[in-house]
Amino acid sequence: MSEFDAAAGSTVCFVIPTRDRCDHLEMTLDAVGRLDAPGRIEALVVDNGSAQSPLVAGELANGALVRLECLPFNEGAAARNRAIGRTRADWLVMLDDDSHPTDNGLFAALDGVPEDVWAVSADIRVPGSGAREMGGLPEVFIGCGVAVRRVAFERLGGYDAAFGYYAEEYDLSARIIGAGGRVRFDPRFRVEHRRATSGRDIGTIVERLVRNNAWVMQRYAPETVRRSQVRETRRRCRFIAEKEGAMAGYARGLTELRRTLHAQECTPLTPAGFDRFTGMAAAREAIGSAFAASSFRTACVVDEGKNAWCVRRALAELGVAEAGEDAADTLVIGTMSPGPMIDALERWAASRRRVIAPWTGADDLVGRMPGAKADARV
Repeated sequence: MSEFDAAAGSTVCFVIPTRDRCDHLEMTLDAVGRLDAPGRIEALVVDNGSAQSPLVAGELANGALVRLECLPFNEGAAARNRAIGRTRADWLVMLDDDSHPTDNGLFAALDGVPEDVWAVSADIRVPGSGAREMGGLPEVFIGCGVAVRRVAFERLGGYDAAFGYYAEEYDLSARIIGAGGRVRFDPRFRVEHRRATSGRDIGTIVERLVRNNAWVMQRYAPETVRRSQVRETRRRCRFIAEKEGAMAGYARGLTELRRTLHAQECTPLTPAGFDRFTGMAAAREAIGSAFAASSFRTACVVDEGKNAWCVRRALAELGVAEAGEDAADTLVIGTMSPGPMIDALERWAASRRRVIAPWTGADDLVGRMPGAKADARV
């Protein structure tokens, strides 16, 4: 791997696991090769046991060096751990083989980041759909577009290989919070996720989702809420399975979960840390700030999604009653997943209603857009 120019600013190593998707990998590397950041970039491609190993150029168009490491079997997301000890870069930028940075905003997002920020998550778009990527939380990143401090990643031991794929980012995000770090969203770091369909099976996805997300709650939820959080995880995954016609996968995941749940080592976050992890802290801050600026008695929760319970709890703590959309004083976006939240806020921005996003990061992003209101809450 290359020796970096110490005067260039934050240096990055793009870490890209791949398996049997050579065409998408080529598109991702081409995009990395178009970045204008001499002396700041290198890439590590880790092949997860493809039927035929990819052909990767040793140097990209912008001069960035590329290293290919071929594994004899599929290590899942833990293939990213191969970066440990193989680079001196300040940041490990995690991509999938079907995701890529759109421009140099990544470097503006990383330069001068406070030391307690251990991960910077991207604004991830799905090209063609006009929507952002689903998943994640205000302090939980999405694995196809995040920069993690190399020293923090190595200190924490990287991803837990037991997860395979799905929810491994939640596990690592929880460990970052528990160790005293922060995850920051920065809209200047933009990533497109092309969402290749090859290698994706919805039954397997749901199977992993129910098991892995429940593992996360078993490991990191405070004892007082652990059982309720595991139940909520199962409920939400069942909803996804029913919607996607993947109940067989859900049943397999539930069976595996029952077999493995109590083998998980419990290292619970503090109540304050868990509130950050779930998005509860963000919901309290954003809704409380809006309430303090101009109080309201009733609210309608709209565009419900991940961890809508945080929104409802924050409203209840303020004594705000829920009402129908037409009767409510205020509308509140009902998801703590940043992508869907921001998309919903954009849809409502042109309305004459008062709309509150339960995370100030959403307001900040929408407020920077051409033609947006200065205060998205009004």
